[in-house]
Amino acid sequence: MSNAVANGLAGAGGGIIAQIITYPLQTVNTRQQTERVAKKGLDTTTTTSEASQPSPHPPRGTLFQIFQVIRTEGWGGLYSGLKPSLFGTAASQGIYYYFYQVFKNKAEAIAVTRKRKGLGDGTVGMFSWIVVAAIAGSLNVLFTNPIWVLVTRMQTHTQAEKKVMEGRREALLREASECSSAELPTFKEKLAELDSIKPRPYGTLHAAGEVYCEAGITGFWKGIIPTLIMVCNPSIQFMIYETSLKKLRFRRAANKRGSKNVTALEVFLLGALAKLGATLCTYPLLVVKSRLQAKQDIGGNIAFRYTGTLDAIFKMIRYEGLPGFYKGMSTKIVQSVFAASVLFMVKEELVKMYLMLADKSRKTLLRILN
Repeated sequence: MSNAVANGLAGAGGGIIAQIITYPLQTVNTRQQTERVAKKGLDTTTTTSEASQPSPHPPRGTLFQIFQVIRTEGWGGLYSGLKPSLFGTAASQGIYYYFYQVFKNKAEAIAVTRKRKGLGDGTVGMFSWIVVAAIAGSLNVLFTNPIWVLVTRMQTHTQAEKKVMEGRREALLREASECSSAELPTFKEKLAELDSIKPRPYGTLHAAGEVYCEAGITGFWKGIIPTLIMVCNPSIQFMIYETSLKKLRFRRAANKRGSKNVTALEVFLLGALAKLGATLCTYPLLVVKSRLQAKQDIGGNIAFRYTGTLDAIFKMIRYEGLPGFYKGMSTKIVQSVFAASVLFMVKEELVKMYLMLADKSRKTLLRILN
């Protein structure tokens, strides 16, 4: 088995473990990103229905939102869309690390060839790491974007349904205020019936059918433009990671008394540092992507419905201001940094295990042959 395949399988395994551990934070963060709240005092008369206005309530903290989801939807609400997410994570990390290792091997081979010709020191430069990560990331996005569209829909379905229910309730209340006293019991029954309906997470096939009905087959590639631009996130992440790792190994090699091996804790910390830097740089694009992939029809409000990337950006600036691009950022930093740290640590340990087993197998085979 080649080192590219080994890294791909290790990346998939590490990604699955990291995803399971941090998924509740990811669910809450996606809901924070897709929550549409207009700037205070902004006139939104361009909308088609006042009842569909976004919730005026100020955003709550992450822990409060987690408990709120548990209270209203149960533990299953925090894990809505977990199955396709795990499949997507395994596919995404596997594809990414496989192609990353393939192009990394080529970049290292080119660097060695250049050194033989008297060009360079034989190591891969920072720009080369960015190119390698960008190519691997682009291939990963094109293959796995449909999975993440479904995951986003499943994570935000109950949130969108609540908006629809709020709109219906406000419409009923307006009708009740204009009706006669004899008709009030009927409206009270309707309100009680509406309040008894609780939105529930829906399945993968339901989500896929909804996406297809809304936009056809192209709907599965919604948000592809910001997602492709988001390739710079892992590019920045791996640039920081590989550069930091190379410097650490160089210092270890220079210090003859110290161990040349990098520990799991050091990999964890380097992964955290790399992901933090990448997330800070690219978070606004992540919000735009989530908005595009979430359900658009949440009550007929055209001010918060997007037809494309530029439309989403302009409407967010107009109706929500720049803070709208950073909704849920603190939650995302905690979730993504911790997930990336776990992924890097598990992946490196799995690769070490594979290399150790491969070396033992090779030695055993040589003894048998001799």
